[in-house]
Amino acid sequence: MPQLTRRQILAAPALLAQPAKARPNILVVVLDDLGCRDLGYLGAKDLKTPNLDALASKSAVLSNWYSNAPVCAPARASILSGRYPARAGVPANSSELTPGLPNLGATFRAAGYRTAAIGKWHLGLKPDTHPNAHGFDSFYGFLNGCIDFYSHRFYWGEPNRPNFHDLWRNRTEIFEDGQYFTERMTDEAIQFLTAKTDQPFCTYLAFNAPHYPMHAPDKYMRRFSNLPLERQTYAAMISAVDDGIGRIRASLEQSGQWDNTLLFFTGDNGATTEKRAGLDGQYATAGVNTPYRGFKFSVFDGGTHIPGFVHYPAKIQHRTLPQIAQAMDIFPTVLDAAGLPLPSGLDGLSIWNVLTNNAASPHKELFWTNQGQLAVRRGPWKLVINGKDFDRRPDGNKSLTGDDVLFLSNLDEDPSESRNQRALHPALVDELATLAAKWQAALPK
Repeated sequence: MPQLTRRQILAAPALLAQPAKARPNILVVVLDDLGCRDLGYLGAKDLKTPNLDALASKSAVLSNWYSNAPVCAPARASILSGRYPARAGVPANSSELTPGLPNLGATFRAAGYRTAAIGKWHLGLKPDTHPNAHGFDSFYGFLNGCIDFYSHRFYWGEPNRPNFHDLWRNRTEIFEDGQYFTERMTDEAIQFLTAKTDQPFCTYLAFNAPHYPMHAPDKYMRRFSNLPLERQTYAAMISAVDDGIGRIRASLEQSGQWDNTLLFFTGDNGATTEKRAGLDGQYATAGVNTPYRGFKFSVFDGGTHIPGFVHYPAKIQHRTLPQIAQAMDIFPTVLDAAGLPLPSGLDGLSIWNVLTNNAASPHKELFWTNQGQLAVRRGPWKLVINGKDFDRRPDGNKSLTGDDVLFLSNLDEDPSESRNQRALHPALVDELATLAAKWQAALPK
């Protein structure tokens, strides 16, 4: 368990004494490898996401919302810890969330909340990095990066790593062969969220859709019979999540908890072109990041600019907010909303005042790094160093060359990062490159 500060210890009795209704329920919903434009409210015409669209229509929609990393585990580490990925111990997918680090589960449990992690973990396999060890009272899901949606096995390490079963309730392996995992996640979430208790809940609901393998039951596939098979399956997977969100909302409304629930919805990174998500060994084409450049793994906006909105009827009204913010802001923001003190050492900043009062972004700069790439955004300006597109070209995983090694864009004028303005603003390039280098140098080795 993380060490609490003196301030937190002194504050705890007063917080626990508050009636449950005075403290909001917290529900953080994450989708996996979701395209930057692949929901109805974001403009997708061939997909159907009525439940998410309805929520977004009554939420604060974040139009400049970013992941902290263009890949799964580092992005999730930032969501849970409020830190840049490397400072949470997860610079890459093979890393594990630092034991004892203040995080969503441990901090809210210490404040008297019931806590649950449901779905994809991908932040540690050892006893001290398991979800239960990070403050989640209840865990249902899998520990690795992905599973087959029906057999719940991990198949992607062969031949070096034999396939294995990966479905757990807390620390006990369970078997639910043949049951579609997205629907099972929804069932588990409803059971936990609507339990009869005076405690508020804090739930991390991490769907693994629409991440590969591309699986969906026929009842969802039939909704999109007019689409090409790859896009049809992708749409069906998202539709299953959308149905689940609708069921969760209805259950919380029936139990009288919906109006007091703060729901934070986010993707983890942009859509992928990985061949394992495509058909016939070809690059995946289903996910759409338009108008942004690049895909999963890229620090261009296609890898990092993600869907996000916040729904909380008691305090947040519907509007589109262009302020720049990042997923590491979720943890301090929900703490702020609940009236809880923030742990020391966070990189994320509360955007509660942005959500409720349309205040300016608290961030001066944002930074990213992945696979030799480095990027910084300040205001409308973004500098990408050694950028890679990770698109459908054979050399898409290679760094840009020549002048484009330093790629400067004004995202207000050019959201697709298509025009390099390096030569027009050399002093700005030097300034941003220096900031990025200093930030990277300060990260744990």
